[in-house]
Amino acid sequence: MKINLAVLFGGKSVEHEVSVISAVQAMASMDKEKYNIVPVYMTKGNEFYTGEKLFDINSFKDIPALLSECTECVFVRSGGKVELIRQKMKKFGSNLISEIDIAFPIVHGTNVEDGALQGYLHTLGLPYVGCDVLASAVGMDKYVMKILLKEAGFPVLDCLRFAAYDINKMDELVSQVEAKFAYPVIVKPINLGSSVGISKASDRDGLVRSMEEAFEFADRILVEPAVVQLKEINCSVLGDSESAEASVCEEPVQASGDDILSYEQKYVGGGKGGSKGMATLKRKIPADITPEQDEFIRKTAVDAFRCLGCNGVTRIDFMIDMATDKVYINEINTIPGSLAFYLWEPKGVKYKELLERMIQLALKRDRESQKISYAFDTNILAMGGSFGSKGSKR
Repeated sequence: MKINLAVLFGGKSVEHEVSVISAVQAMASMDKEKYNIVPVYMTKGNEFYTGEKLFDINSFKDIPALLSECTECVFVRSGGKVELIRQKMKKFGSNLISEIDIAFPIVHGTNVEDGALQGYLHTLGLPYVGCDVLASAVGMDKYVMKILLKEAGFPVLDCLRFAAYDINKMDELVSQVEAKFAYPVIVKPINLGSSVGISKASDRDGLVRSMEEAFEFADRILVEPAVVQLKEINCSVLGDSESAEASVCEEPVQASGDDILSYEQKYVGGGKGGSKGMATLKRKIPADITPEQDEFIRKTAVDAFRCLGCNGVTRIDFMIDMATDKVYINEINTIPGSLAFYLWEPKGVKYKELLERMIQLALKRDRESQKISYAFDTNILAMGGSFGSKGSKR
């Protein structure tokens, strides 16, 4: 029998469209002989829909028309199984769309990649691909990630964190930055990816503009020193905390004069080949770095992956300061765009195999979780007596 695999994508995120691209890519490469693939599209309003039209990237050009040909649905747990059923139930006939054996979230950004969706699937008792709740949350919060990695001895840049409720104290915030860092600095929303809301500031006025822009996308931001002579290097990692391996390294190629790769450069590719996601980005594979740098980055990527308790495929982005040759971890993407398949193909791992290995890692985690006891033998509620509104506390 085939395994019923629900692929979840979309969601309430500024990276919604990138998720759609990544998911449609992945579904086209999955093993149709082994899996019954059930696409589950999450709208920006958090409604769930399923239907055959969701396999076609061109269907997403007109979302209202697409949804009119799909079925609104919801996950429920019943009788020890997880079922996908119709949200608007029919009076006659079955409302069951499919039983679901495992979920494959291919989502990016806040509200979906940050542990929220993973927690929902965990509560359902549904095995799911990728990082667990904690690793997802840590990976999404750039500040928490930095603190944990720094404590563990990994190279990261210092930073300052600010919250939106202090935006009326902008002069004070700017003074804190200027007291700690020299210009230029980089300003980022604390929990977004795909270069959304990220900018460089070279003076006080620019810093104010950058911080105000970042606050439009998140309630917390961070500021860190800019690496002026920067070379960006990305490396993917596949595995779990027990065993993991690194892909080849890539070097993203920036457009002339650009300091930060934009959303359009990463995903639109100048308007051509947008459905290929991160595969449209100009890059050098393998990266133009020394063998020593390559070895250090690949080892550091695996060590950081295991330190944060990741699972499945991630992409860890590094920065090399060409003036000092120092290497820093920039961030970790727990569900990278296009699942970083293009970094595994040079190692002989085809996309279909990469997806299969991710699914098997999720099933392995589920088997190990079932060995853990989550109940006491003694049930105090069966003991009788009157506990009152204060319970058993005396």
